[in-house]
Amino acid sequence: MSRASTPLPAAWGYALAVAAAGGAFGVRLALNSWFPPGFPYLTFFPAIVLTAYFAGRGPGILCAALSGLCAWYFFIPPYDSFHVDFATTVAITFYVFVAAVDIFFIDGMRKAMRHLSREREAQAQLARSRDLLYREMHHRVSNNLQMVGALLRLQSAGMKDEDARHALVEAGGRIETIAKIQRQLHDQTGEPTPFRAFAEALLDDAGQAFGARHAIRVEGGEDPLHPEQATPVTLVMLECFNNALEHAFAAGSDGRIVVALDQEGDSHVLTIRDNGAGPPAGFEPAASPSLGLRIVHAMARQLGGAFTMARVDGWTVCRLSYAPAAG
Repeated sequence: MSRASTPLPAAWGYALAVAAAGGAFGVRLALNSWFPPGFPYLTFFPAIVLTAYFAGRGPGILCAALSGLCAWYFFIPPYDSFHVDFATTVAITFYVFVAAVDIFFIDGMRKAMRHLSREREAQAQLARSRDLLYREMHHRVSNNLQMVGALLRLQSAGMKDEDARHALVEAGGRIETIAKIQRQLHDQTGEPTPFRAFAEALLDDAGQAFGARHAIRVEGGEDPLHPEQATPVTLVMLECFNNALEHAFAAGSDGRIVVALDQEGDSHVLTIRDNGAGPPAGFEPAASPSLGLRIVHAMARQLGGAFTMARVDGWTVCRLSYAPAAG
């Protein structure tokens, strides 16, 4: 809130009015010999404006009254009197009109500024409440997803059918992954997390869960992902990463995996590269029965993008390209 929109205490405001009128009178008296006739109020108008601006309407009126009396008595002929004639009436009328206009507009401006300040504070409070509600809802959704994943894993323990048990374990794991993504998308203050920051954390967790010893590097992705695209993009990254850990490297071998998020023209491009064994000859990702690859293609379609997998210079390169979300 600005000083102009915060009134001074009443006593201080009226003290300022008296001081401002006295100061203006002193300056006018000191410069009297320099001023040509016809400028009795020249130093008083700034005092009125400043008093009304900082102290409000009441002190402004008091300053105007004191200033008018000083000018009338000392600087409007006949001097040293309150004589009233036509010339005096014209001068006083002009002074009252200008002072009233100044005080009226300054007081109106102060009221408008106070109203604007209250509106801004109300909007700020609303924004804080909205952000708090959003973070709470985000947290609850993430927790509920994690609980669903845990329940599916628990249910799988009682399944006798191996395929059904494996399917439930995979489904539970993927739901827990989505919950983890939701938690990582924002920091503790609710601000969006840059892609690189939460990608490194998610990949590190996934690598540790797999017991991998491979060198993992994340490139680019300094900005946050769009909220509507964050989950599908991250799911594609994790599915390709897990696929590389599961199929590209022999047990106990070392390797390198590089994840990069770049901008190519009007498209975002996510690439996941590994230097492990490539897919078998004639392998078609789009026709693969693998659930992970089916999820990847489904996420690519959801983003309105395209997914490819190819062997390039000894690296298996998974590439997702998609257009930035509007807004």
